[in-house]
Amino acid sequence: MAITASQVSELRRLTSCGMMDCKKALQEAEGDLEKAADLLRKKGMMKAAKKADRIAAEGVVVVREDQAGKSVVILEINSETDFVARDQNFLRFTEALSGLAMTQQIASLEQLMASPLSDGKTADQVRQELIIKLGENINVRRLQAIKSDHVLGVYVHGHRIGVVVELEGGDANLAKDLAMHIAASKPSVITSEQIPEEVVAKEKEIFTEQAKASGAKEEIIEKMVNGKLKKYFDEVCLLRQPFVKSPDLTVAKLLEQSKAKVLSFIRFELGEGIEKETTNFAEEVQAQVQGK
Repeated sequence: MAITASQVSELRRLTSCGMMDCKKALQEAEGDLEKAADLLRKKGMMKAAKKADRIAAEGVVVVREDQAGKSVVILEINSETDFVARDQNFLRFTEALSGLAMTQQIASLEQLMASPLSDGKTADQVRQELIIKLGENINVRRLQAIKSDHVLGVYVHGHRIGVVVELEGGDANLAKDLAMHIAASKPSVITSEQIPEEVVAKEKEIFTEQAKASGAKEEIIEKMVNGKLKKYFDEVCLLRQPFVKSPDLTVAKLLEQSKAKVLSFIRFELGEGIEKETTNFAEEVQAQVQGK
């Protein structure tokens, strides 16, 4: 029986389940919307879908590289709690998923989640089953892949920060040291030229307002703003940062001595940019007591 897009859309609206799950349920139910919803409920898909809106900011950052050291994938996979992030079922899923991305050279998150992972099931279907099993929302948040004939350096800090560096010249030890530096110092760009003009303009505007608020004279304000801009560039630009292993040496000077150049880097930090929900336990208990 042919299933229409409108039928799939309606079932998704009712159950919040994925498009492919809704389509399969409708086919199995021969187009009967109510039966299809019951099938999804029996399979636990609706239970998984209901958890999809819950904030997942814990989890792991996984980095996998090939034996030749020419290809690397880096993923962030989230859970709601650190407890589940240490669960063996969760960790097996992350290892299988990163292994799939590496062996199949998958660089697209959408492609990865639609790829077969276990027993003919897609990675996303395995993810939904894991949500049901562990009782938490699990989200594969992001994926990046890099393939290069240059030197690649990798560093992972406690499964919470992962870094990949692409280096022209130098060697594997230098690349790993730079990856460790990036993990610790958190640069956002390699050089100041890579910072968008609108970002620089916004920072300058903020620094100018701060200087004016201090009551400084007009001729002093410009010097204060320029000083703060320099400090900002020194903080966010990799080449201007003091090298963590030798703070008297900038990264630019280190690279110059090694006749090397950073071509690119990727830095994933677990949960960055996710607005975590904060709760007050005492207030929650009081609200329950008062029947709110």
